[in-house]
Amino acid sequence: MTIGTGRRFPDGFLWGSATASYQIEGAAKEGGRGPSIWDTFSHTPGKTLNGDTGDVADDHYHRWQEDLGHIADLGLGAYRFSTAWPRVQPGGSGPVNREGLDFYSRLVDGLLDRGVKPVLTLYHWDLPQDLEDAGGWANRDTAYRFAEYAELMARELGDRVDTWTTLNEPWCSAYLGYASGAHAPGRADGAAALAAVHHLNLAHGLGVQAIRSVLPSARASITLNLHVIRPVDPSSEADLDAVRRVDALANRAFTGPLLSGAYPADLFDDTAHVTDWSFVRAGDEEIAHQPIDVLGVNYYSTALARRWDGARPRSEDDGHDDALGSPWVGADDVEFVRPEGPYTAMGWNIDPTGMTELLLRIAREYPDQPMMITENGAAFADTVSPDGAVHDPLRIDYIARHLEAVGQAIDQGADVRGYFAWSLLDNFEWSYGYDRRFGLIRVDYDTLVRTWKDSAHWYQGVVARNALPEG
Repeated sequence: MTIGTGRRFPDGFLWGSATASYQIEGAAKEGGRGPSIWDTFSHTPGKTLNGDTGDVADDHYHRWQEDLGHIADLGLGAYRFSTAWPRVQPGGSGPVNREGLDFYSRLVDGLLDRGVKPVLTLYHWDLPQDLEDAGGWANRDTAYRFAEYAELMARELGDRVDTWTTLNEPWCSAYLGYASGAHAPGRADGAAALAAVHHLNLAHGLGVQAIRSVLPSARASITLNLHVIRPVDPSSEADLDAVRRVDALANRAFTGPLLSGAYPADLFDDTAHVTDWSFVRAGDEEIAHQPIDVLGVNYYSTALARRWDGARPRSEDDGHDDALGSPWVGADDVEFVRPEGPYTAMGWNIDPTGMTELLLRIAREYPDQPMMITENGAAFADTVSPDGAVHDPLRIDYIARHLEAVGQAIDQGADVRGYFAWSLLDNFEWSYGYDRRFGLIRVDYDTLVRTWKDSAHWYQGVVARNALPEG
């Protein structure tokens, strides 16, 4: 049963929805676009469910004006999207693809024409394949190439962009891409993953510097999927230490350098048997620590961790699909236990209290840092009714409960400025292909017809009222 608290949000609260380039654009070989690591990965047999690829996806590249119409009709104040690096710079460096730049320029102008603020993410996982061939994020040079790309985009789009987000979820890029192999590029090398962590942090800092060299007053951001990890037994010192270890990998490996200017010492100690961290050079942490105007926070679920005793089979129910290795580099004595349900179609537990807990933690540790919820949503097994409607009460309930959780955090002092529902459209859900649907708007993958689900109509009402419904 959907909660209806009638909660109002602060004046000026920014309502939006979010997408990512590889998940919606399609046109993978059109308009001068080069291959990305996700093109290569998804075309590798066995890497994605049903062998699905992003070749067509939602065909947003051709249907962007229709999609902007949906954004406007929803009444959204902002739209969070990502630009595809290989569409702009096919090789990741060198020649620029004018056709790709023009596409994003039209998209930004189309949003502004509709009174919608463009919230642009420069990197949502589609690294140009040429850069991966040269070492990818495990290679320091990729951070410098990213800075060049960021400057290029800043010069091209200028002050038409409301918010410049450097990276989306670098945790996924580093650990799922280079440690577990569940995501592109599909490598399973713990040392490479930790190098990728650092080079992503460095890329963010260099990217912000590059953007502000062109646009001194640019509103800068990064989006992190910070984890809420709880001990199985809160009274167990071993379980508490297991949570500390994975918290260092999942959260403080990023918030440390990005928001405080230094990595946590325990991260280095815990992973000393994996790498000596010699890829961190003098001055790198200061570069990563650039002032940002807003921190993007993505939240979906919580996790339960404990010390593994080595006797029973190790539980690895961390919410991520099975792959070549574990994303938890150096934490071989930690195991994850399935939290209590209910669960979404992703197998993720539904726990809005984790949202409040996370926001209050950030507010406590970084009291002067404004935040926005840049992703929150749920996949469910949507069905189309005989009348063509999509009734998705579970998604409405999920979003309502999480919005109430955001409101509770605001009540307790968290500076949260906006909320972006994931996702505007059903789309290519990475290694799950087209089997998981997160969208407010349904996409028929045979016809590409868009249909508003009940959740879209409901969200439209929330946005219009700046409040949850009563009753």
